Parts: sequence; C-alpha cells; structure tokens
Amino acid sequence: MARLEGNNSMRQGARRTVCAVLAVVLAVALVAGGVFSIRRLSGLPWEAMGRSVASTATKGGDSSDGTVMPRSEASKEYPKAVSPVDFNGNGTDDYADIVAGARADAEARPAYDDGYYQGGYPPSDRGACTDLVWRAFRAAGYDLKAMVDADIAADSASYRAVAPKPDPNIDFRRTGVLDVFFAKYGQSLTLDPSDREAWQGGDIVVFQHVKHIGVVSDKRDKDGVAYILHNMGQKQRENDYLTFRTHMTVTGHYRFDASKVPASVLKAWR
Repeated sequence: MARLEGNNSMRQGARRTVCAVLAVVLAVALVAGGVFSIRRLSGLPWEAMGRSVASTATKGGDSSDGTVMPRSEASKEYPKAVSPVDFNGNGTDDYADIVAGARADAEARPAYDDGYYQGGYPPSDRGACTDLVWRAFRAAGYDLKAMVDADIAADSASYRAVAPKPDPNIDFRRTGVLDVFFAKYGQSLTLDPSDREAWQGGDIVVFQHVKHIGVVSDKRDKDGVAYILHNMGQKQRENDYLTFRTHMTVTGHYRFDASKVPASVLKAWR
C-alpha cells in the first residue's frame, strides 16, 4: 500500500513538472509570436522603425535630411534681396526683419483663430494667416493695422469689393484687404514659383485673392524653390508649400516698398 502511494506521488510530481515546463514553453511561444506579429505589421525591422521616427521628426525644415538648400549655396545661386529701408533703425533691413517676425510667429505656433476681436488684435497665442503678416511687419517697425485703416479711410473705393462696410476691428485681418494694400504699396512680381530668383525673403504671397496669405521665407528647398511662412493651423508653419501638389493658386506676389506709402498712411508701431 505504501509502495502504491509512493508511485502515485511520483506520478503526480512528474505531471506537475511537465505542466510547468509546458507553461514556460507556451509563454515563450506567445512572446515570440507577438514580436513576430508586430514586426510583420510594421513591415520594418526594429532599427528601421527607429530611423523612420527620426526622419519624420526632421521633415519640413531641418537641412539634415537633405530637403533644404544650404544657406551658403542659396545665397550664391539666388542673391538675397535687401531693402534700402531700415524703418525701425535696428541695423537690419526691412525684408530681413519681416522674415524674422514671420518666423517668430511660425515658431510660436499660435492656435488658429480667425475670430472677431474688439480692438482688432487677437491674443498673442492665437491668430490666423493674416496675423502672421502684421506680426511680421511689427518686427520691422510698421503698424500694419494703422496703415490699412488709414488707407481705407483715404481711399475706400479701392477696398469696396473686399471691405464694403469698413470695420477697423477686422479689416487688417482680411486677406482680400491686404491683397489690395500690398498691390498698391508693393512691387508686383511673378506668380510662378519656378522663377526661383524672383521669390525672396520678406515678399508677400496671396492665394486665391481672399483665401490665404503668407510671407516668403529666406529658406529654400533643395531645388531652390522658396519656403513659405504661413498659418493655416498646420504643425510646420515654415514649409515648402509652393511645391505641394494641391497648394492653392498663387494670385498675388508683392515686395513691399515703403517709399510708395504716403506719409499720411505710413505708421510706426508704438
């Protein structure tokens, strides 16, 4: 009887050992299967997945991925336009100041907001495409709102189609209004992005007359096409928008000329 009980005890111990081994084997198989499945779903080895994340992070502005023309090469191929005016007297010409101001707004990435505000100005952490433009001009010392308001008051007929009922709280934030203003007080340039040298940092670009507006960057893609500094709520607000397959049609391209602005319209930021 004692021998039978001993045999049963040995058999039970063996079964427990076998079960434990099987459990370990099953766990290992499940982990291996999960790894294999993830790699199959990704279609990439682990190292390649890491490279994919890194390359995504650099896309849209960092020259390390080869998408941006080095500044030294760009300045040689497409000599930079320099404004003869330094309106705010900071030792930097207007066009360079305008680019710097537009880039500061692009890097701040204010939440997209084209709403109406009493007094005109949205909060500093909010704005639309037109807000990037007046902030760019503020960096050069210009009060674009005051200039637009003064010009509409002096020449309302030119703005009738885009501002039939003038309102200082919103007129300077209307793309159509800015299109008229820069057409009057800027040099009208080519609408063709492939005419690369004609696109210079600090230029103003308008899309579909009333739809969108931005500032031309001093950065270029590897083929020399100018980047655009603009706000349509996108993550990268300095990008190669002019090369997008579905970008809006360019209807205005201007280079601001302060000498064209009457003294009664020219206003300094205070």
